[in-house]
Amino acid sequence: MGFARTCSVALVGVEGVVVEVQAGLEPGIAAFTLVGLPDKSLAESRDRVRAAVVNSGAAWPQKKLTVGLSPASIPKAGSGFDLAVACAVLAAAELIDPREIADLVMIGELGLDGRVRPVRGVLPAVLAAADAGYRQVVVAEQTAAEASLVPDVSVLGVRSLRQLVAVLTDAPVPEEDPPEEGRPDPMLAGLSLAGTGIGAGVFCGAGGGGHVPDMAEVAGQHLARRALEIAAAGGHHLYLKGPPGAGKTMLAERLPGLLPPLTPQEALEVTAVHSVAGVLPPGKPLVDAPPYCAPHHSATMASLVGGGTGLPRPGAVSLAHRGLLFLDEAPEFSGQVLDALRQPLESGHVVVARSAGVMRMPARFLLMLAANPCPCGRHGQLGEGCDCSPSAIRRYQARLSSPLLDRVDLRVRVEAVTRAELTGQEGPAECTAQIAARVLEARERAAARYEAVPWNTNGEVPGHELRTRWHPLPGALKEAERDMECGLLTARGLDRVLRVAWTVADLAGHDRPDADDVGQALYLRTGVIRAVPAVMGAAR
Repeated sequence: MGFARTCSVALVGVEGVVVEVQAGLEPGIAAFTLVGLPDKSLAESRDRVRAAVVNSGAAWPQKKLTVGLSPASIPKAGSGFDLAVACAVLAAAELIDPREIADLVMIGELGLDGRVRPVRGVLPAVLAAADAGYRQVVVAEQTAAEASLVPDVSVLGVRSLRQLVAVLTDAPVPEEDPPEEGRPDPMLAGLSLAGTGIGAGVFCGAGGGGHVPDMAEVAGQHLARRALEIAAAGGHHLYLKGPPGAGKTMLAERLPGLLPPLTPQEALEVTAVHSVAGVLPPGKPLVDAPPYCAPHHSATMASLVGGGTGLPRPGAVSLAHRGLLFLDEAPEFSGQVLDALRQPLESGHVVVARSAGVMRMPARFLLMLAANPCPCGRHGQLGEGCDCSPSAIRRYQARLSSPLLDRVDLRVRVEAVTRAELTGQEGPAECTAQIAARVLEARERAAARYEAVPWNTNGEVPGHELRTRWHPLPGALKEAERDMECGLLTARGLDRVLRVAWTVADLAGHDRPDADDVGQALYLRTGVIRAVPAVMGAAR
């Protein structure tokens, strides 16, 4: 009986499990049995592998063939096991030395002609292999750069099964036509997004050579610009409310440019999620800038938090990990969909349970909501009549539930742009680079303060920790405590005011928040102007 084994990786969310692919040949009627909880696409690999082996010039063994995927208790999905199955079969038939593939991890789909096609999720798969102690990985040539992001792993990118067999048998490597330019697999992104309703884009700084949104292009909106700077510096969620055309979407598109670049660890986290979703930008294996995800208001629950048939897939909250999730026309989203954001906003991850398995995906994003004051958008505007009834306005505004808004630190009213602001009579506005420099300095101050704890930004620190370990100046919380006693602030709201106050202090270079810093934080949450000069300046 011929026997051989090699390895591949099964993905559950963004976590991988190394799977041993075992092939056994024994006398009997020629048959091919695949066991180990394969899904339909993996079960179809029997036909793909047989055709690929024959068309690569190798003889298919005319014996009873059994291929097992171990551990058998883990569901396995996708076509990424094809390459490992083919090599295990060839080694069992003694066309390849079984010892040559025993310590290899192979990830790739086989075409009927023997060409190796890329699959999504290569980065988290290689990370899982490295964590399991494997140091040699074989992938499709198009995903070799992505796999090479994992340190201390030797990556071999191949174009065809013929090339891999030649490498393993020390034979001359045949020439193959290069793969087509573009995405590693153009169908993957379409399936992962169109099937769930996600309308998401990824904004990566100047990547792509297109126009880079800049804050200097935003006319007026001084208070909203200040709120964006505070949100970026402290990782605070933001809600903009104002009439159509005031610039809410413009501001959202420019907020990712204010965020600091991703650290190497954060870049790997973001790239792993985008790799699993199949939406990595072409020619850019590493996402090193904060992502920007803006789903349409018709997005379903599965598209926003993750899900789908079979094993769950990443949703918009995970695609926005370490970046910005922008919900334009937020009241038009389903209330059930919006309330599903409450758990990831608190925990920084989302857990989706399905019959095929449980997925835990990272989801530490910056949330930005934008809404009109009423369904027609003209409520409260001078010179324009609002056609909405009071009950319609109340219903529209009530679509954003109080528990959700209570988790939003900054709530800003965006007014219509004046003629003087639009024509530039007030002088040039600050550009993104200037604001981003202040944001980075504030982040560095916060990181130094939280060096011995697991948090990096003020928006992540639990309220209890802020109240007990990092105290503002004496008397600084007097107004906030009074608002809490009057019912204007909840206990969670008071904690969030304190977090914003620390961010305002970091931007101002203060060691501890004073009354002015807390006053700004209160104004940006409640909209109530108080007798504090700094707040009045912010309102102007």
